[in-house]
Amino acid sequence: MGVAAGPIRVVVAKPGLDGHDRGAKVIARALRDAGMEVIYTGLHQTPEQVVDTAIQEDADAIGLSILSGAHNTLFARVIELLKERDAEDIKVFGGGIIPEADIAPLKEKGVAEIFTPGATTTSIVEWVRANVRQTAGA
Repeated sequence: MGVAAGPIRVVVAKPGLDGHDRGAKVIARALRDAGMEVIYTGLHQTPEQVVDTAIQEDADAIGLSILSGAHNTLFARVIELLKERDAEDIKVFGGGIIPEADIAPLKEKGVAEIFTPGATTTSIVEWVRANVRQTAGA
């Protein structure tokens, strides 16, 4: 990762086979409107593609949107790849249809935050500002 300067950079991704991207686009726009730089990867990304994009774009965070039920596998793989690539400073957060019982285990694996249906764009923007690159004063 580079020097913490400029706006927070977030990769918003839709990993896996889920084809519903409305929520991801809403979050991407909310983050952009809040002054962050957002790279939206589009649908059907592999964890490898997501991590490659985050590293290439010098991202501060990755936001994953998962509605397919594959959240345990996909979040874990992204975290694993970040560790393998010495990019653990890139925070991973996400949301979608994720059962309450799965949230604590995901956080134990390294997911910084999970937003479930009903979370407001304001709460997500505020969380990113407060928890991603805090030293940047963003």
